[in-house]
Amino acid sequence: MQTAKKIHWGILGGGRIAQKFASDLSLVGDASLHAIASRSKTNADLFSHLYPSALQYDNYEDLVNDPGIDVIYIATPHGLHYEHTLLCLQRGKAVLCEKAFALNVRQAKEMIAEAVKQKLFLMEALWSKFIPSYQKMMEMIRNGQLGEIKNVLINFGFIPRLPLADRILTPALGGGTLLDIGIYNIFYALSALGKPDQIDARMTPAVTGVDEQCAILLRYNNGAMAQLFSSYATHLATEADISGSEGRLRLTHRFYAPETTLELFTGLPDTKTIVPVLPTKGFGYHYEARHVNDCLQKGLTESPVMTHADTLLLMETMDTVREKAGIKFPADSV
Repeated sequence: MQTAKKIHWGILGGGRIAQKFASDLSLVGDASLHAIASRSKTNADLFSHLYPSALQYDNYEDLVNDPGIDVIYIATPHGLHYEHTLLCLQRGKAVLCEKAFALNVRQAKEMIAEAVKQKLFLMEALWSKFIPSYQKMMEMIRNGQLGEIKNVLINFGFIPRLPLADRILTPALGGGTLLDIGIYNIFYALSALGKPDQIDARMTPAVTGVDEQCAILLRYNNGAMAQLFSSYATHLATEADISGSEGRLRLTHRFYAPETTLELFTGLPDTKTIVPVLPTKGFGYHYEARHVNDCLQKGLTESPVMTHADTLLLMETMDTVREKAGIKFPADSV
């Protein structure tokens, strides 16, 4: 049996998520961390200490020009994803771009068009779609265990630590709750109910004009609804309830992450059952990394799991939410 070739990764950006992703690459058998690029000396020094065998770059140009890299994980703020994805693609690098994929659907379409033109792999890094708890949730929905889905209720909120990172409230970087944490709420609602027929949204503005809190209502012609709330003003339960005609599934704290517990409620009075889910090693980013490796080994330029159409639906939904709520970014007028 032929051994799969090593897929050599580069990481563009050196923040907290990049560090977790780098750690989880060690759990992917055919993956190798080749190089990282960070403009922050503190982050670069940390990577150098943790991964001394990986090349260290203090600029992104050197990273994308490294001939030893097969694919680059982009872990910079939302507002830079468009620029950095195009940079990588135009230098012949496949890309896994952290969510939110872009600031708006116009940028997303241009990024995808460039990948198609270059015949290169491009996928949004929405890690939740690949973790065991999400997979189990979708299995239960598809096999009718919950019956017809009638309602999705999700709250996600926390008070950011001081001093605030620039990405939290800066409009040019896609600041506000929607692209940072509200995207998970929308993603889970779309997964359970599909594309909505009507969207309404309201927000409480932060001092910079982006959303400090955002309330979203998705409505469907069959009567189903999704109520989604994200907040930087208060700590919330960060749980999700997927309710159908035959039962209710609760994803407990950090519903979007591997450590969530799935609780199934059925009957009257409610009978609670803990749904078994495979345990997770590491932080959980290795699932999406392994999928990318598999796609590259097969010569694919688009994921069959997180498709370009999936990304565009998510971006189109968030664009409509921003329009309804009055959330504006400078990139919207470009």
